[in-house]
Amino acid sequence: MIGNKVDLDMVYRLEEKSVEIRKKLVDFIYRIGMGHLGGELSMVEMVVALYYQYMNYDPQNPKMENRDRFVLSKGHCSETLYTIFSDLGMYTMDFMVDHFECLEGSKFGMHCNRKYCEAIEVSAGSLGHGLPVALGLALGARKQKKNWRTFVMVGDGELDEGTNWEAIMAAGHYQLGNLVAIVDNNRLQMTGTTEDVMSHGNLAARISSFDWDVIEIDGNDMYSVCSALEALPPADPYVRRKPVFIIANTVKGKGVDFMEGNVKWHGGGIAKEQLDQALESIERSRKVR
Repeated sequence: MIGNKVDLDMVYRLEEKSVEIRKKLVDFIYRIGMGHLGGELSMVEMVVALYYQYMNYDPQNPKMENRDRFVLSKGHCSETLYTIFSDLGMYTMDFMVDHFECLEGSKFGMHCNRKYCEAIEVSAGSLGHGLPVALGLALGARKQKKNWRTFVMVGDGELDEGTNWEAIMAAGHYQLGNLVAIVDNNRLQMTGTTEDVMSHGNLAARISSFDWDVIEIDGNDMYSVCSALEALPPADPYVRRKPVFIIANTVKGKGVDFMEGNVKWHGGGIAKEQLDQALESIERSRKVR
């Protein structure tokens, strides 16, 4: 499916934005004291490309009727979304810190909650729920003859949950071409590698067998990410076509050298000394042109 030409200036702009988001994200986690930096850092390129280029989305009107929907099913990585919302001007960082899991006036939690944060489409936390809900959103768009698209991001460890496979089977059956699932395939989950905890075998072949189109990319390479998103067909509610599943092969802790590929950074806080080291590492990852 990939073959479209990609604007290199756009790619460079999104790469720079990814560096900015990573730096703001690790500082945010330092200030709130707890996060899931490994998976939050691995998903940055995919989410940056969506929110800054490819989704029909207005940060000043997050409930715009014809917006594209983004569902973060791996809800323990919500801080990446919050950081992007802040960068888009929806909230200041100080406001998010002050209203993070506080007793009164809380808007931001370790797991995103649509009741408190208006920019969140679907509350998350219990794994395996996002993809079934995204399936319902895509079916709803078809029923209402709306041409918005639903994107959903799941974790690779999250695919251990059986509800995902029921949704995958149903989306293929209904030919929901307005649904795009993305797996942040960083190959690590809380207790070890996904291969050791629950092997997915040939994931592309498994997903394809449920009648999906599969695109496999380097999810931390912005050119590859943009190429995959450029290749998406129109979200036409009248046309039945295969849903799209993007396998984004990523590195857990991407951009921070002492976190990359290290399962201990699945969750936890970050000390001041580690923060300084992380910011320096992210800055070194900036591409020089």
